[in-house]
Amino acid sequence: MKTLLRILLALIVVIIIAGAGVWFLSQEEATVPIEQTYGPDPVLAEPNPTLIPTINVAKAEPWPAGVLPKVAEGMAVNEFAGGLDHPRWLHVLPNGDVLVAESNAPPKPDEGFSIRGFLMSLFQSRAGAETKSANRISLLRDADGDGVAEEKTVFLSGLYSPFGMALVEGTLYVANADAVLAFPYEEGATEITAQGEKIVDLPAGRNHHWTKDLIASPDGTKLYATVGSNSNVGENGMAEEEGRAAVHEIDLATKAMRLFASGLRNPNGLSWQPESGELWVAVNERDEIGSDLVPDYMTSVKDGAFYGWPWSYFGQHVDVRVEPQQPEMVAKAVKPDYALGPHTASLGLTFNTGDLFGAEMKNGAFVGQHGSWNRKPRSGYKVIFVPFADGKPSGAPVDILTGFLGEDDVAHGRPVGVAIDGKGALLVADDVGNRIWRVAPAR
Repeated sequence: MKTLLRILLALIVVIIIAGAGVWFLSQEEATVPIEQTYGPDPVLAEPNPTLIPTINVAKAEPWPAGVLPKVAEGMAVNEFAGGLDHPRWLHVLPNGDVLVAESNAPPKPDEGFSIRGFLMSLFQSRAGAETKSANRISLLRDADGDGVAEEKTVFLSGLYSPFGMALVEGTLYVANADAVLAFPYEEGATEITAQGEKIVDLPAGRNHHWTKDLIASPDGTKLYATVGSNSNVGENGMAEEEGRAAVHEIDLATKAMRLFASGLRNPNGLSWQPESGELWVAVNERDEIGSDLVPDYMTSVKDGAFYGWPWSYFGQHVDVRVEPQQPEMVAKAVKPDYALGPHTASLGLTFNTGDLFGAEMKNGAFVGQHGSWNRKPRSGYKVIFVPFADGKPSGAPVDILTGFLGEDDVAHGRPVGVAIDGKGALLVADDVGNRIWRVAPAR
């Protein structure tokens, strides 16, 4: 008993010392106003790495009773659905039913003990990101059209960290963390019991970034799937990055998959821009070179284009940490279209194709910013809107939904996936609050 007590005390001392070391060795903070890190030409400060990366995690706690996120003037928010289990991603079916992927990271291969891994697990747990994956997709139905889902059923279960979803002519495609599966779908169904058919494998293994988004081409002949990197900046070796940090194109007739675009560190939020017809994506950029770098971004995705990761960011800004350097790759790196602020964890992206929000917001982009864990001060923890004109961003971002980070400095929620519902309202998945929020013009 005494031996066990000594071990526990020693562990507590190690945790205290490690925590103090993290605090002392990561004392840096942003110097550039965050407003200047948004847009087509963000201010990019000089890299400012520290011996221990900046850690500034907001503790996750449930929403207090009766408290809602704060909404932009002229808009209203309500709880569309609650009681969910880490809801990450949304897909609205043609009949108005809403699919929500209740999901989290799959188990990782045993990599042995490390102080860094131990501390990261502690910090992620504090942020509400260490919950076990429910591995299911639920269906939400608002049958009476009042903006609240009164029906909730388990639509698909037994999945493997599901994320992206796409419906094509009676087939529902689901992106697990390791493969794309196909399931038969009938309109109005509240459950699918059929076994899924594997369409393609997706890069898995370590799955440093596990989320795999999915979207169908407008003509329904192809799927596009995102795969995030297996590291921050290639530190696990480039062999582990084969087929990663990329968008892939999948031909549904042949099941052939090809690399569509690369150099995108952690891409999610695939969405077709309604005016230009271009495919857009939101990308989480690299960490550990200070609170000012590197801004996340959204960008149109060009066939065959390379966007810099890991050798450079925002065009030809070289990351000197990556070895070996490849100047020929840096030279061809495409500059992203629109920065979304450093460490905001911009994951959700959808275009406002409806008319509910008025002509001035038509075809603009809603972005779900999950929120930072490694920036001082914190960034993200909100949903923003970026206006578009002629298929391109045309102005500064506007806060649409805030208040996820409370005045008590705890995270009551973290927005992730965003989608436009059948009436044109905005749906927001909150994976810490375990809710789906609905935003519409105030009546």
